[in-house]
Amino acid sequence: MLKVAVCGGSGYAGAELLRILATHPEVRITTVTSQRSAGKKVSDLFPHLLAYEHLVYEPLDRKKILPKADVFFMALPHAASQEAVDFFVNHGKKVIDLSADYRLKDPAVYEEWYKVPHRYPGTLKRAVYGLPELHRKRIAKASLVANPGCYPTGAILGLFPAVKNKLIRTDSIVVDSKSGTTGAGRQADVSFSFCEVNEAFKAYSVTVHRHTPEIEQELSGQAGNPIKVNFTPHLVPIDRGILTTIYARLSRKTGAGEVHGLYGRAYEKEPFTRVLPIGKFPNVKSVRGTNMCHLGITINTRTDTLIIVTAIDNLQKGASAQAVHNMNIMMGFDEKTGLNAIGLFP
Repeated sequence: MLKVAVCGGSGYAGAELLRILATHPEVRITTVTSQRSAGKKVSDLFPHLLAYEHLVYEPLDRKKILPKADVFFMALPHAASQEAVDFFVNHGKKVIDLSADYRLKDPAVYEEWYKVPHRYPGTLKRAVYGLPELHRKRIAKASLVANPGCYPTGAILGLFPAVKNKLIRTDSIVVDSKSGTTGAGRQADVSFSFCEVNEAFKAYSVTVHRHTPEIEQELSGQAGNPIKVNFTPHLVPIDRGILTTIYARLSRKTGAGEVHGLYGRAYEKEPFTRVLPIGKFPNVKSVRGTNMCHLGITINTRTDTLIIVTAIDNLQKGASAQAVHNMNIMMGFDEKTGLNAIGLFP
């Protein structure tokens, strides 16, 4: 049985990790940390997690918890993961980091967007970007996986086949995303209180959202040349889910059938990415509570524009379930282990 620690287990992503791992047949949670909830039982903070009524949150004392687990999930805020990740990796542990601290390969780019320096460039070089559909072989050999952000997951999966096959003009990409409020994390902030988000719909961090360089980094790697995108996120009054609509001008004449076939072949062996039939488009409600990405495609023939729509659950495919998927690959388990939950409806 694999011993697992969840560091930062009192946030939305941490709680979702605990819920998913409660039914994973190969895993035993041995440690769960939280600075603000230290001393409390997990089930006191999250009554739905009765499977962990024996577990008590403890402070993140690296040396104390080091021998307690083989795999460490880091669900800490951005910039807070750097030191702990470096410590666990360099003490021979497997680490899946859900923060942004090890996603961007260039420390200078990380500092530009996150306004803090990266103090562990050597460990950063060892990190593998944890999008299985693109990097499965490298993930299998990794000791440190940087779990993707929620917005980049939907955007990259939507664009990857088109960029890889040079179907689009890469200087024309527009990524328009709408997210539920859990994407902002479990924090006391008036802007995310009920009265602020209910009956509301707004764009935020326009042109400056921190997930932008992550999207550009991965797409540039697939294209073999630098790519920049226009990315605009929006907050919608739902708990979870991200719907992303992507627009890009075609680089050559093609039909929807040809593009659909190309996408189908790109993802035909992927257990968690489904290309919908032509004319069908995803709904976040259909992927709620799952590790699935649903993807729909069409072409606006009047403007020669490829339109791609993706839907994911930001707490699942956009965070915790994808982290478990990465762990399964790293440890040689069946990739779907613990991730076969049927979607929640309604």
